[in-house]
Amino acid sequence: MHVEGIVTVAMIDLHCHILPGIDDGSTDADEACALARALVADGVTAVAATPHLREDHPAVRLGELAESCRTLNTSLAAAGVSLTVIPGAEVDLLWALQASPEDLQLATYGQMGRYLLLETPYGPLPDTFERMVFESLTSRGLTVLLAHPERSGSFQRNPSRLTDLAARGVLLQVTAPALVSTDRRSGSRRLALWILERRLAHALASDSHGGMDGRPPNLSAARQAAAAIDPAYAEWLVSEAPAAVLAGEPLPAAPADKAVPSQRFRLPWRRR
Repeated sequence: MHVEGIVTVAMIDLHCHILPGIDDGSTDADEACALARALVADGVTAVAATPHLREDHPAVRLGELAESCRTLNTSLAAAGVSLTVIPGAEVDLLWALQASPEDLQLATYGQMGRYLLLETPYGPLPDTFERMVFESLTSRGLTVLLAHPERSGSFQRNPSRLTDLAARGVLLQVTAPALVSTDRRSGSRRLALWILERRLAHALASDSHGGMDGRPPNLSAARQAAAAIDPAYAEWLVSEAPAAVLAGEPLPAAPADKAVPSQRFRLPWRRR
C-alpha cells in the first residue's frame, strides 16, 4: 500500500528477540541470521537485541549480552548481512524492583544507563503499577520505554492511564502485530490506533521472535499503518526517535500534528 506523502527511510527496530538460544526468540545462530536477513529485507538497518529479563528465562545473563551482540554482529558481517545489533533487554517489573543500579544499567539500550525497555505485564495491572515504575526506575534517572502497552487489558479498559504515564515522561512503544492485525475487533489494535491518534507513541517496533509463528519482522507494514494517520509522525516513530534512544540522547520533537481527520478514532472499549 502506498500512502501519499510518506518518504521511506531506513528503520530502527527497538524490540527484537534475535539473540540465539537464550529466551523464546531465535533458537540458534542459523535462525538468528535468517531473522537478521528478514529484518534487512524489511528495511531495518539497526536492531536492539532485547531478550526477556525475568525469572522464567534464566539463560539471559546480563554480563554476556554485549559480547553476544558482538559475536552476532561479526557473524552477520561475514555472511554479508548489513544489520547492526545493539544490546538491550526487555525487563520484567518484578526483576527491576530487585535489580541493582549496575544491573539496571546493563539492561538499558547500549548499556548507557539512559533508556530501559520495560515489559508491560500481561495480567491485570494493580493501581500501584505507576508508582512502582516511578519509584523503582524513573527515580534512578532512567527513561522508561513501555513495551506493547496496547496488549494490556487494564490499559484497554482505562487508556487514560497511558495518557498520565506519558505526561510524566514514560515513553510508549507500540508493536507491529497490533497495527497490522486484520481483526478490527481486536482490543490491541484499537488501543494501538488510539495511542497513535493522540500522538502518545514514541516508537514502533516489531517484537520479532525468530521462528516463532506470528511474529515476523514487519515494521514496514506497521509504519504504513501509522502513515495512514500521519506520514511524518510514522517516519519519526521508526527513525529519529529510536535513533535518539540508541544514542542515549533526548528525543527530538515529533513533527507537527497532521493526522488525517477521517482517521480519528473514538474510545471503542466497552464491556460486552
